[in-house]
This record gives sequence, C-alpha cells and structure tokens, in this order.
Amino acid sequence: MSECRDCPRNCGAERERGAQGRCRSGYLPRAARAAAHFGEEPCISGTRGSGTIFFTGCALGCVYCQNREIAKGGGVELTVPKLREVMLRLRDTGVHNISLVTGSHFVRPIAEALSGLELGVPVVWNSSGYESEAQIAALDGLVDVYLPDFKYLRGETAAALSHCPDYPQVAKRALLAMHAQVGEAVFDEEGLMRRGLLVRHLILPGHAQESVEILGWIFENLPNAYVSVMAQYTPNARVAGTPLDRRISRAEY
Repeated sequence: MSECRDCPRNCGAERERGAQGRCRSGYLPRAARAAAHFGEEPCISGTRGSGTIFFTGCALGCVYCQNREIAKGGGVELTVPKLREVMLRLRDTGVHNISLVTGSHFVRPIAEALSGLELGVPVVWNSSGYESEAQIAALDGLVDVYLPDFKYLRGETAAALSHCPDYPQVAKRALLAMHAQVGEAVFDEEGLMRRGLLVRHLILPGHAQESVEILGWIFENLPNAYVSVMAQYTPNARVAGTPLDRRISRAEY
C-alpha cells in the first residue's frame, strides 16, 4: 500500500515512502517515552505501573490537546524489531501490562510487532477512539484491553474542537468493534484488568450535558463496559479567551 487510508482521515499520504500524513507521522512508529507509568486508572496502573509507550503524532488535532508536545510529532523512530525489544524490556521491569498510547496511525507496524510476541502480560490499546473498523480489526487477537476515549456525541462539537465532524459516528463504530472483540471485562486477584473495554471521557467546560448523553449511549450500547469519567481538563494557550479557557466546575463534574 502506498497511499495511506488507515485512519478515518483517509488523507492518502505516501507515508511508506517518507511523506507525513495528517497524523504528522511517517510509516514507522515514533515514541517520545517508554517507561513504567503510574498515572492511569488504578485497574491499569496497579502498584507496579503500566509499561507505557507514548507514540508521537495524532490524527485528531484537538484545540485543547492535553499532550500537545507529543502530538506534534518527533520522538525516536522504532523499527518493528526495535519495538518488540522495547516491549519485552518494559515487560521485564515487572509492569502489569504493556500500554500503547496513541498508536492508531502506526497500527500496521504495531500489529506486526505484536504478532507472535509472547509478552505474558495484557496489551492495552490507549487511543482517541477516532479509529476505523479496519484499524480495530487489525488488532484482533493482539490487544487484551481497549482504553479508548469517547470525546463527543455531537458533530458540531467535534468539528469545532477537533476538526472532525464525523468523530461521533466513527467512534461509535470503533467502540462497538472493540467491545465485540474483547467481551466482558476480566480482572485478576489484584483488581487489574486483564481483558475488556474501559471507555474514558474527559469532561469539557460548558459541555456537561453532552457528557451525560455520552454516558447514556455507553450504557445503552456497550453492556458491562467500564467507564472512567475524567475531570483533569487543563486549558492551554490555544483556547485563551474562549469558553474553554477554564477548568470544569464541581457542578459540571
């Protein structure tokens, strides 16, 4: 494949030939950090941390991005053998799982790296939720825990804040595909998630009603899925002077 059609952006960039797509990335994965991480949900981080690889680039471009420096691109390029080596090295530090953060635009080389790799710990797919059904299908049998965002239920909100009016429809299909793959959540004796779907939602200032509607959709369509409702929104310089230029209130949470 020459023109990239992997993600819902369908940008057609010749990433395998060195061009960058809408994700600000070429074909091979690039990572900003790979280490034990303790900032995720307790059932992911546990006591020994999650072996997390933070991939750079992103297909979304949210105006309020909470990880803007990583999303801009850069990082260290990882060949498929090198990525396998990094995952095994993290596993050997005693972490509870291997967590792949914002790797959707690198799904093909990541899937290649995971194929046939015996890690002995769950693989967590931590994503924006803006993924095609083909991307999720490529991970079937390779990912144990899906940890996607569900950011918006209204196309106008998605268009204004992430330049993707189709986000709600795309994310719904992706979440349904994830749920169909991994089924009901499974936890071990330490309370760590070994398999299943945990949907994240970050509440945005002035959008609490949309958050309520998102929770309603999850309840109706993803039986037995777990949910993490997040209150840590932090405004950045790009939203200065806009309604997003504040933290959420206690009432909104």
